[in-house]
Amino acid sequence: MRVTLLGTGDTTGTPTVGCDCDTCVAARERGVSRSRFSVHVTNERTGESLLVDFSPDFRQQFLAADVPLPDAGLVTHIHFDHLDGLGNVYRLVDGLPVHAPAETDPATDESVAETIRRKYDYLEDRIGVHARDPFEPFETCGFEVRFVPVDHPPLVCYGVVVRDPETGATLSLTGDTSYDVPDRSREALAGADLLLADAIVPASLCEHHPIGGRHEGPDGVPRTFGTKHMTREGALALADELDPDRTRLVHLGHYYPADEAFEEPLAVDGETYEL
Repeated sequence: MRVTLLGTGDTTGTPTVGCDCDTCVAARERGVSRSRFSVHVTNERTGESLLVDFSPDFRQQFLAADVPLPDAGLVTHIHFDHLDGLGNVYRLVDGLPVHAPAETDPATDESVAETIRRKYDYLEDRIGVHARDPFEPFETCGFEVRFVPVDHPPLVCYGVVVRDPETGATLSLTGDTSYDVPDRSREALAGADLLLADAIVPASLCEHHPIGGRHEGPDGVPRTFGTKHMTREGALALADELDPDRTRLVHLGHYYPADEAFEEPLAVDGETYEL
């Protein structure tokens, strides 16, 4: 299993358009990018590839990483920075299966799968949307895949577990989430070879959020920024519990101070891992 981090940034990415903060300036000077979130997973046994989330930066990500177009896709939730790149598949692929959770969201009165069918009805001759129940494994690209519910109010959102049934290699992604990941989902995400964990900002920035931070640890440090995302400290605390072989922090905002923004284990676009 080869995992390529196509996009490791939050909604605006780093560098952010029109921003001259120290972190965005440093990113430009280093020649690094954190575009909107997306992960490419290649099954080296079958030659197939799976895309987790369709970033609005789809075109540039695929050109920069030089990875093959996906044979199937997953969508974790309906926020634009994870879904709106799906429109890029028009004229690029034919018959792309797109897997998405089947659970009805009380906030929208439809599931992620139903939202994709409605929003991208013009792609009905190009994609097939497959609704999947949370926790239930399904097969795609030679992998065993599961969606696991996480906490990203007000919308439903899901983490993902991708496992090669022949080698046992496992990738876990928390998806966009607060630290309040349900116990059953934590169990499903645990023990991976590689964990990709949402860590939008360091906990020190919670004081600038209108509602501060949540889920303070024993040291009083917030593990959730506001209500929707984990802090760096929260993501690392979750990783300590889940005990993966390796952790990379993703969905990173440009608000990280420049002297912290490129330290380990914060990821940047283009990183590749062989599991």
